[in-house]
Amino acid sequence: MAHGVSTTYDSLPRPLSTAAVIAVGSELLTPFRTDTNSLAITSRLDAAGIRLLYKAVARDSIADITRAIADAAARADLVIISGGLGPTADDLTRDAIAAFAGVALVEDPALVAALQARFAARGIAMPEINRRQAMVPEGARPLANPLGSAPGLLLERADATIAALPGPSRELVPMFDALVESTLAPRSAGTPLVRRVLKISLRAESAVDEIAAPIYLPYEQHDPPIETTILAAPGLVELHLQCRTADTAAGQRAVDALAGELEAALAPACFTRDGLNPEEALGALLGARGLWMATAESCTGGIVAATMTDVAGSSAYFRGGIVAYDNAVKMSALGVPEDLLRAHGAVSEPVARAMADGARLHLRADVAVAITGIAGPAGGSDAKPVGTVVVAATGLDRERVRTFRFIGDRALVRAQSAQAALDAVRRLILDL
Repeated sequence: MAHGVSTTYDSLPRPLSTAAVIAVGSELLTPFRTDTNSLAITSRLDAAGIRLLYKAVARDSIADITRAIADAAARADLVIISGGLGPTADDLTRDAIAAFAGVALVEDPALVAALQARFAARGIAMPEINRRQAMVPEGARPLANPLGSAPGLLLERADATIAALPGPSRELVPMFDALVESTLAPRSAGTPLVRRVLKISLRAESAVDEIAAPIYLPYEQHDPPIETTILAAPGLVELHLQCRTADTAAGQRAVDALAGELEAALAPACFTRDGLNPEEALGALLGARGLWMATAESCTGGIVAATMTDVAGSSAYFRGGIVAYDNAVKMSALGVPEDLLRAHGAVSEPVARAMADGARLHLRADVAVAITGIAGPAGGSDAKPVGTVVVAATGLDRERVRTFRFIGDRALVRAQSAQAALDAVRRLILDL
């Protein structure tokens, strides 16, 4: 029981094999916000054996949300809606569900009491506007939200099951996990999806596929068949292996076998076969070896340090970072000799090596990585064009120093530089 709302749901009879996701919010149709909830939803549906057919975004309009629900219900067994359950006038998901179902909205006294108790626990009176969150379409049941004020909704109809969840991910994800476990997965009529994700650093997509395709193509005729998708990001290529089968153990064995073959063929560029982001995989490696890492960044301006500290628990292995954009800071904060800068220039292997050594010394780390380069659009020369980046990793009585010529705009050069830095530390530790 949470805030007076039941956290258990009776089993519903409708079998579920397909789903559609609707993200509600006018802001998701602008350049400033992106729907990310559907990624978490898709992952959980795959594991439950419910196939996602499509995603849609609807602006804050009763007519548009209602139309989106109707379209989704005509195509899928399960319709999942995220967002639009707040207390303000533009939170219209409840209204749209009621309009689609042709029922009235009814205030739920238990929800009102739960909302009032939530505000009282914070020592404030509930604003009257929050009563909107206690309005429930007739026939729907509220879903408990232990982390927020907006209850979810579950409506069972002959044409589709409709689940509405709040927009904030920190609220949506645990609510959806509970709903999948208690109600959706037991009614799944599909087959679960098993997968592996390999991530390969600093290789072109075409170069990866040239090696990988002869290995994965025969598995498409395997029993069970394995589907492979190749995706490219700055400095990184991903191989997604997935298999849909009722015998999940056999499917996982087959996917693992293919992943092992691909990992061996793509070594040492393969960062992980477990779908981890590079910073997560590197953090796990540092933690397992009991090592401390530090960074010294020029052209990336702290991107590598920010990326490493995005991982929860990184304080156990990441010591800190120094952004040394100006040469004076390279000298004062990192101890780079002035004559080294004068002789070789800031974008050079000797300076990058000295930056890494300085960070390792001053931050008392076991390993350190330094980046210095020309991200553009200006600052390049014939000898050192835009995209010239030097990455140096030092420590453990060895070093890795390499000069890259990255292509793309400033953001792309910086992203590739950060990926190269993570890869350099990994290779240094593993002595690859």
